[in-house]
Amino acid sequence: MKDELEKLITNNRHAIQDDEPLEGHFERFEARLQKASKPTRIINFRPILKIAAIVVFVLLAGNQARMWFLPEKEEALTLGSISEEYREVEFYYTNAIEMGMNQWEKLSDEGLVSEPEQQMMQQEQQDFDLMYQKLQEELKANPNDERVINAMLEYYQARMNIITLIINKLQEVKQQKNNKSNESLEI
Repeated sequence: MKDELEKLITNNRHAIQDDEPLEGHFERFEARLQKASKPTRIINFRPILKIAAIVVFVLLAGNQARMWFLPEKEEALTLGSISEEYREVEFYYTNAIEMGMNQWEKLSDEGLVSEPEQQMMQQEQQDFDLMYQKLQEELKANPNDERVINAMLEYYQARMNIITLIINKLQEVKQQKNNKSNESLEI
């Protein structure tokens, strides 16, 4: 094997004794040196974590101060907060009232309600809202008083009955208008 190596070297002596490296060798070498000489940037997370901890602490302290100096308003006491049975009753009435008001809006959009009637209905709704706020205050002061609970139930019934009565009358008027327009088309 030694003889083969010597033979290979002697046969290729002219290629090995070339004094100059290949073209561009120095530029590549210099680029590698510059790349190797650049310091690697090490990110120190300790100051970043300190800043993040300070920010979290300030936010939590601010929130605690806000809660201490500006207490949240107490929620109004409703029938639903007294018992599960009253919650179901209150849910029924509030949904029925809301559906009635949606029908009122629909009939009003159809032009069956005049401007004075709309103003009267808004005034009635404001009166009902004022009455409801007073009943809530009474319920808050006396949560187990049957008279207050019955008054709230009567309030819901009255409001639903009035809305239902008005909606039914408006639907009758609508039906009569439709019948009159159908009769005039037949003639």
